[in-house]
Amino acid sequence: MNTGHDNLHALRSFLDDCERIVVLTGAGISLAGGIPTYRDQDGVWRHSEPIKHQEFLREPRRRQRYWARSMRGWPAVRDATPTAAHSALAQLERSGRVDLLITQNVDRLHQRAGSERVVDLHGRLDRVQCLDCGAMTSRDAVQEQLLHHNGQLPVAASARPDGDADLPEHLERDFVVPLCPQCAGTVMPDVVFFGGTVPRPRVEYCMQALERADGLLVVGSSLQVFSGFRFCRRASESGVPIAILNPGKTRADALAGLKLDADCQSLLQAVV
Repeated sequence: MNTGHDNLHALRSFLDDCERIVVLTGAGISLAGGIPTYRDQDGVWRHSEPIKHQEFLREPRRRQRYWARSMRGWPAVRDATPTAAHSALAQLERSGRVDLLITQNVDRLHQRAGSERVVDLHGRLDRVQCLDCGAMTSRDAVQEQLLHHNGQLPVAASARPDGDADLPEHLERDFVVPLCPQCAGTVMPDVVFFGGTVPRPRVEYCMQALERADGLLVVGSSLQVFSGFRFCRRASESGVPIAILNPGKTRADALAGLKLDADCQSLLQAVV
């Protein structure tokens, strides 16, 4: 079994060999900041599956359910703090080692930690878009609207990576959903829910960075979702070395030249 010293040496060797890297992060990097992951170390859902993209678009009842749960879960995501791993990756970027950071998270913690070359692959939870007129509104402004029409929900809830939170069904039925302040249209968080499609230009931009990279470092992701796994598959096809830092199995373990089952917080902090 590898010791902490062995893991540190292995990761340093990978970074020494890869002058310019692309980093891909998942929910595991935000766990220490107060936002739980979707899955456990075996890739099994910790809670019920999140809302699907098409469900939100097509089913008013599901939208109502989402906003009721999101009203309770959003503050935990809003108030989460960047972790030591977020800060370490920002420092690696400042040193010129990170060409691009692709995050599957929607919490914007990388930006708050100081990273600038970031692609929010699945969008950002801190803003809301109108599906009718396209107007953008801050999530905090929508929260004020939700509180005004619904009041506080007196139910304890835990955070989710997408701001969702468990609620009893009877509290969801009469919930008043938010409307666009410009046209009173249907609003949706500026995110790609499960089953949705990441905009093609966003994916192509990430692929271009991967083509010029010397290595791909995956941090805190089981890579069960194809939108993230695709970058590992492309790196493998292109001969770009892959290192995975994740405590538990991932979908790309067989593609990686280096797999470290270690805590990303202490290890990345030690590297920088």
